[in-house]
Amino acid sequence: MADQTEPGSYFVANYPPFDRWSEAAVPEVRAAFEAVPTTAEMGLYLHIPFCRKRCKFCYFRVYTDVSAADVERYSQALAAEARLVTAQPAVAGRPLKYVYFGGGTPSFLSVRQLERLVAGLHESFGWDAAEEVTFECEPGTLSEPKVQALKQLGVTRLSLGVENFDDAILEANGRAHLSAEIFRSWEWIRRADFPSTNIDLIAGMVGETAESWQRSVEAALALEPDSLTIYQLELPFNTVFVKSSREEGTPTPVADWPTKRAWVDSAFDQFVAAGYAVSSGYTLVRDPEQVHFRYRDMLWEGSDLIALGVASFGHLSGVHYQNKTHWDDYLGAVEAGELPLHRGLAPSRRELLIRELVLGLKRGGIDTGRLAEKFGVDPLSEWGGVWQGLADEGYLEPLTPQSQPRLTRQGLLAVDRLLHRFFDA
Repeated sequence: MADQTEPGSYFVANYPPFDRWSEAAVPEVRAAFEAVPTTAEMGLYLHIPFCRKRCKFCYFRVYTDVSAADVERYSQALAAEARLVTAQPAVAGRPLKYVYFGGGTPSFLSVRQLERLVAGLHESFGWDAAEEVTFECEPGTLSEPKVQALKQLGVTRLSLGVENFDDAILEANGRAHLSAEIFRSWEWIRRADFPSTNIDLIAGMVGETAESWQRSVEAALALEPDSLTIYQLELPFNTVFVKSSREEGTPTPVADWPTKRAWVDSAFDQFVAAGYAVSSGYTLVRDPEQVHFRYRDMLWEGSDLIALGVASFGHLSGVHYQNKTHWDDYLGAVEAGELPLHRGLAPSRRELLIRELVLGLKRGGIDTGRLAEKFGVDPLSEWGGVWQGLADEGYLEPLTPQSQPRLTRQGLLAVDRLLHRFFDA
């Protein structure tokens, strides 16, 4: 893989890759919904696709300049889809272990809209027993009453999309908020006393320098979040940056991968020195005994994930699926009383093993005994050559008969470019 940040997706979110998914697999997805429930844990993801503006690096399905009527119609569709899903045999009566409000910008909704949405969802899904309810926020969409409302609605983990603390960099990358809104909203969040708080940063945004990155790291440290998530900027094809680059015939001035990894490495060192622990290639936590990522950990170990909303991704009974990806198609299906299924994939047992192996490595290491017991294959012997190659290149700590595979810091920071070695041809 080139050191330069070139157009294309870098982050590994699933396996097999999404380009293997197809509409031809929708009957298998329907069969998964109609099957006997699995014994896996089950979570819920809700996609709220509204934003004040589209970030120039964003590749998600989002809508700007929407009306209150659009938001209300979509919220009602989410509640209706929840009713459709919970009527399916594979889902009916099962408790939720985690809930994740993602986007887009979930905090785009007003307090009243949020209250109506949650009330509608509770008619189908109760999450009183959920171990974690995560809610993503954009600083400029928050008010103190909204933050307090989120606490009352049962949010246990609030994640603030800061990305950077430099106003010029935020503007150059199309972010809707500025630094003053970050600090103002953080005071409201602190006073609300959520069980867990998270700040997102992005290393390598357009206009970033070593000095500006260091200022952002210091500012994040001063806020003392319970966890910090740092992504390295990539350039998927369907972003404003890539489209503009093609039209103008000039590259997007994004830091190269070695530079971004060095910046994240420096941030990791500073947070570790402040008492944080590394939790994955992207995350640090202040107290590993108290701060957990149930959404991440359960999903990466094979939990069922019910997906609500346009273009959202789910996983049920071992089958991957995605909802319809356009506004009219999604709403039309739900309002007609149909599951809004767009495409899917029924992976083999080996593919499910590879999925859990590569996603687990993003946390720094895997429990080969758990995988061997679950899938009947010993990952150490099955991919012996891959492990040895990673160790020889300094990406993996030396293996002994008693040890489990653990990535070095170098391997952790480059994990997404290493995972393809485990993929089948």
